[in-house]
Amino acid sequence: MTVLRAVPLDVPRLTCLVSDADDLSLLPALARAGVDGFQVRAKGLTTRDLVALSRAVLDAVRPYDARVLVNDRLDVALAAGADGVHLGAEDLAVADARRLAPHLLVGATCRTRAGAEAAAADGADYAGFGPLLATTSKAGLPAPLGVDAVREAAGVLPLVAIGGLTATTATGARAAGAHGVAVIGAIWRHPDPVAAAKELVQAVA
Repeated sequence: MTVLRAVPLDVPRLTCLVSDADDLSLLPALARAGVDGFQVRAKGLTTRDLVALSRAVLDAVRPYDARVLVNDRLDVALAAGADGVHLGAEDLAVADARRLAPHLLVGATCRTRAGAEAAAADGADYAGFGPLLATTSKAGLPAPLGVDAVREAAGVLPLVAIGGLTATTATGARAAGAHGVAVIGAIWRHPDPVAAAKELVQAVA
């Protein structure tokens, strides 16, 4: 039987993914606008450069109580002093990450309720759920799940919906049971990233 976990207080409602190609000077303004989570994802960087990028993001947003997670790399999250790590299906196992770093937020990529149940059993704090909608931010993704999939999977772990989300569609994801959303293009490809962040903050409130 799956044990339902209470929502950790520090699982962000709105996560902005950050790479070395993004304008890091905007990070404090995004955090002030209410973005309470930042996930560092820069697959092309060396380990040292990824640690440096993670520390730069931490320095920019931690004064505003935003959480910073590192994508894929528990070692980098620990070295940089990040708040957590997000793990995909081919990354370090959630159970191993929980054992090695019991104090960190640990997220797991999931596409089904069964996947969320397995992640919860292994000690994940939340499930990154998606891609919810069609997106061009990452190549090679499986077919979009659609909002109804959120309803089917909700209630096991806090679901952080990702994939093609905007302020409008984020509202629908939240209504379907998502704890929060994670975005890339909705902020970084917007003509005014800070204004876009403010709209998203209202949408997930």
